[in-house]
Amino acid sequence: MTTHPAPLTPVTHHRILLVEDDAGDALLVTELLADTSLRYTLVWHKTLADAVFELSRRAADCVLLDLHLPDAAGLGAVAEIQRADPGTAVIVLTGLAEGQAGSEALATGAQDYLVKGKVEPELLQRAVRYAVQRKQVERAGADLQAGRLRAQENARLERGLLPQPLLTTPAVTATSRYLPGRESALLGGDFLDVVQTDDGRVHAVIGDVSGHGPDAAALGVCLRIAWRALILGGHRGMELLRLLERILVAERSHPDMFTTCALLTLDLAASRATVHLAGHHEPLLTTGGATQPAEAAHGIALGIAPGLDHWPASVLELPERGTLTLYTDGLIEGHMGPGGERLGSKGLLRLLADTPVTGPDAHLDALIRQVRALDGERHTDDLAVLRLDWDATAADGAAGPVGGSAGAAVDGRRR
Repeated sequence: MTTHPAPLTPVTHHRILLVEDDAGDALLVTELLADTSLRYTLVWHKTLADAVFELSRRAADCVLLDLHLPDAAGLGAVAEIQRADPGTAVIVLTGLAEGQAGSEALATGAQDYLVKGKVEPELLQRAVRYAVQRKQVERAGADLQAGRLRAQENARLERGLLPQPLLTTPAVTATSRYLPGRESALLGGDFLDVVQTDDGRVHAVIGDVSGHGPDAAALGVCLRIAWRALILGGHRGMELLRLLERILVAERSHPDMFTTCALLTLDLAASRATVHLAGHHEPLLTTGGATQPAEAAHGIALGIAPGLDHWPASVLELPERGTLTLYTDGLIEGHMGPGGERLGSKGLLRLLADTPVTGPDAHLDALIRQVRALDGERHTDDLAVLRLDWDATAADGAAGPVGGSAGAAVDGRRR
């Protein structure tokens, strides 16, 4: 993903803070500014402490800073101003015998310096404008770098949260989507995975760690990797959930963090699926063009009451062809139009009924576009969907990797 800097916003009215203890020099600066064509507001303070307090109340576009003040002397004053208002441009005012101080001020982060007694209105006007523009460029560059680092971190987290399915049967396809709650946000704690074991059964998980940000994402990655390792190690059902809960309790950064998840085992040879719900929504079962929630017993979320171990199994009888869709809260907690009504599971079923039947990728993309359009970008939770399509009549066909776009976003880009 390419990150572009935001366009700079021209400053049409400059808020200027003068920090100068000498009344004569302050008067000179006031007169020089009056002779420029700048549109400005000037605030004058005699001490660094007063200037810092002023900046804590209201930001300034530019600070004209004398380096010799009653409560500060030297370049430390530049750092104090920058700490008080990182967005303000700093122009240092030096004396005739302090040429070195000006260049040193630039090295410490000031945008420019002016020598008292050698300043004309035109020079002052140009210095203020250029200093403000330089500061804007610096801030834009810093924001661009932060965006690049965030994109790199998202990519690393995505590889942990949204792995490639381990599928060899042509009878099952896995299609998934994941979108962060906000365009600029780190991925959250939603995770999903699909693994086919040597006995031919297909196992799937979808989960949602409480909270947002790096702590939730890190725990989601941990649980997803643990689930895959435990499945490949032969653990199933209640035993698997018990081990996942032990890992969650050991790895969570806060004692109140918990995880909802749904486990699904698809056994096409027996025409059935086994579901375990740990505080999570039941899957949606689509057969014959109709979609309904699967009838499944609910258990407690992982980490809520460690040791309770209440995750009953539910067995679903399956036709030769069909679809099971698992999803996290972000798909249904958004708004149902401009009012305050939430979409909810019933609203989701209505959307599914109205969405034209197409291939898995196009169908999920269309559904998510509708969900986001109805919400009007007001909801901030992450959104994850995992769709499993099967055709038992293809089970005897040639084995090979299954298609589907695990983790792709609705516009085709991976996040």
